[in-house]
Parts: sequence; C-alpha cells; structure tokens
Amino acid sequence: MPLGCGARNKKIMKKRNLIQLITAILYNCNFTGFIKSEIYTGDIKKICVPGLNCYSCPGAIASCPLGSFQSALLNTKYNGIPFYVLGFLILFGIILARIICGFLCPFGLLQDLLYKIKTKKIKKNKITKKLSYLKYIILIIFILIIPIIFLTPGFCKYICPQGTFSGGLPLIFGNDYLKYMIGKIFTLKIIILIICLSLVIFIYRAFCRFICPLGAIYSFFNKISIFGMIVDENKCTHCNKCIKICKMDIEKVGDRECIACTECINICNDKAIKLGKRY
Repeated sequence: MPLGCGARNKKIMKKRNLIQLITAILYNCNFTGFIKSEIYTGDIKKICVPGLNCYSCPGAIASCPLGSFQSALLNTKYNGIPFYVLGFLILFGIILARIICGFLCPFGLLQDLLYKIKTKKIKKNKITKKLSYLKYIILIIFILIIPIIFLTPGFCKYICPQGTFSGGLPLIFGNDYLKYMIGKIFTLKIIILIICLSLVIFIYRAFCRFICPLGAIYSFFNKISIFGMIVDENKCTHCNKCIKICKMDIEKVGDRECIACTECINICNDKAIKLGKRY
C-alpha cells in the first residue's frame, strides 16, 4: 500500500460515517416519538427513504421501501402491481444504486462501527462469495412469494434485524403493554438480530452481503445508475489492487457487490478510479 494511503482511507471512512450518521438522524428526526414510544403516522410517511429504515421506528418520519413494497403486495389481488412503491425503488436505483448501501443506510453505519471493534476478521473468500447470492433467494422468498401467497410481509415479520433494532426494541422498552405482547416471532427476530450484530464484528457488512434484499434490488442498477464508481479503462493497468483491498465480494469495481465505499480510489496508483456522475 502506498505511503499515506491508509491514513487517507481512514479519512474517507470518517467522512462516509459522518454522512451515514446525518442520514440516520434525518430519517429518524421525530425525536418525540422516542420519548412517547409512538410511531409517527403523518403525511410524510407516504414517502419512502432510500435506505433500510423501519416504518415502526418511533423516530421514523418516512417509510422503508422494502416494508412499503411488501405491504403493497399484500393487496395486489385488489389493487394490482404497486407501481407507486416500485417507482421509488427504480428512481433510487437509477440515480444511486448501491451508493445508498454505502452512504445512506443507517444499518450500514451500525455495521461499519461494529466492524471497527478490534478482533480477528474473516476475510472474503470463496464461501462468502457464494453466500453473497443468498440475499437474492431471500428477496424472492420473503419479499415476493410470502407477501403474495401468505399475505404477510415476510422479511419485516420474520427477519429484518434493522426493524427489530430501531423499531421493535425502542417501542417495547417504552411501552409496558407491548412488553406483554412479545411472542415467539419477536423472540426469533431478537435471536436473528444478535446473530447479525455478532457476525458484522468479524465479517465486514455481513448483513449487506448475505441477507439484505434491498441491497439485492439496488445491485441490479449498479452498472447503469447515474452516479457510481467510474474506472478509466485508458488508465487502468488491471493490477487488481482495487479488488484485493475491497472488503466486499466484488469481481471488479462497480459490479453488483460494490457499495461505493471508495477505499479503492486511494490504492489505485494509476488514478483510474473515481466516484461520480457517469452520464
């Protein structure tokens, strides 16, 4: 690694974490909701934010695109395809794609912070690369099949650790009635949350890489989004340093697994990589 590259990467990481923190605050700026343990249900809740952010979080002022999409699918028999929510997902995907995962997702921030805990890390390998396809299976089963066939928001109800962390737990701690309503499903979600938070200490962005269906959706737009990672082929010498330094399971910069963390920019001696507008 070139002299000073590590220091520059740390500086970039701090800036990215700051953007993530500001985003998390903006998503959840209904501060009285945390005090009263109440969910905001105003008109802004009809709008979706780009990142994974639970509707049931007491501070949330807008909706999660995944939760909204699942809820809309429950009524497809009567209301047809939920083009309104699909519009949000396509819009976010076309403009930013997985830059959202890297910069605009509160649960991504939590994962980044937990990964900073000093301990032995599990680096990417053949197994993690194969596991990166798991999120597409989860997308099909829990976001599409279960809501349509069983009429329940599969991912939100059975898996989503972000919803448990920012929605379920704050509401339960502040509401004695809800404490007595805890059942087996919520207990299962607590276990899933503990597993996810434990994994991300040792495996970089384990939830994003293996589980998150929102990241799976945005990955389809990664190569065509307006903003994204740009590689100047005239400068690139294909040394593959960018691939080696990347903690995600990428095959090349900007592919479906790239979250535009920008760590590869400083490692490139040829100055061939940048994050910016493509069109």
